[in-house]
Amino acid sequence: MIILGIDPGLARVGFGLIETSSEQIKMLDCGIIKTNKSESEGERMVEISKDLSVLIEKWKPNLAAVEKFFFYKSSTTISVVQARGVLIMTLARFKIPTVEFPPMQIKLAVAGSGHAKKDEVLEAVMRELNLTTPPRPDDAADALAIALTGLFQQ
Repeated sequence: MIILGIDPGLARVGFGLIETSSEQIKMLDCGIIKTNKSESEGERMVEISKDLSVLIEKWKPNLAAVEKFFFYKSSTTISVVQARGVLIMTLARFKIPTVEFPPMQIKLAVAGSGHAKKDEVLEAVMRELNLTTPPRPDDAADALAIALTGLFQQ
C-alpha cells in the first residue's frame, strides 16, 4: 500500500510518500510543492493542483492523509484553507480515499503524545522509516508524519 501524506499550505505544500509491505515501512519520496509569491492566489492554486496531480500519476497512492487545518489568527488563514480545498478536490478527482487528522492526533500517533515537540515527532518519523538523515524541509518531514498517521489509523 502506498500512502501520500500532505501538509497543506499556500507557499509550500509538504508531501511524503510511504509504502508498506509485509510489516516493513519505507519512504518512497518527500519534498514540497512550492508556489511563486509573485503570482496571484488563483495561479498558485492551479500550480498546487498540477504538481499534486503529477505526484499522484507517478506514485499512484492507495490512500491520502491530510492534516486538518488548525485555526488561529493569521493573515494567511484564508489562503491556506483555500489551498487545502484545492488539495482535497485534486485527491477526489483521482478518486483517492482521503483521511484527515488534526495536529494533536498526528503527534499522538507518531510520537506517543499529542503535545510532542517538533523534534520528538521528527525522531519518531526517522525511527519508523529507518532514516539516517532527517527529511528536509520541515514541511516534508511533517507530511511523512501525516502519512504514518494514516497508516497507523488503518
